[in-house]
Amino acid sequence: MAYVVTQACIACRFGDCTQVCPTGAFHEGPNFVAINPATCANCGLCELACPVQAIRADWALTAEEREYLALNAELAAQWPVTTATEALAGAQAQALVPDKRALLVMPG
Repeated sequence: MAYVVTQACIACRFGDCTQVCPTGAFHEGPNFVAINPATCANCGLCELACPVQAIRADWALTAEEREYLALNAELAAQWPVTTATEALAGAQAQALVPDKRALLVMPG
């Protein structure tokens, strides 16, 4: 089992989750963070810390969120580890936007 960052994080990336992770499982991209499933301790602290409820246990993902399981693993392999991510400018306004998948800045 691992925790997974979902689309609610896109374009706001508050970062509270990265600061509570005991294993450094978070990887930071331009406008999203991803959890490395291989280093996730399954403690759930990140889920509790997320102000926009963007993080879920893999077994609790909805059908629409399932794509984020593979996406987190893919992005974690490409982005650097982070423990001190800061919120993006305009994060509060972006937190209310639905269907943000198209806003995700992918590597390359």
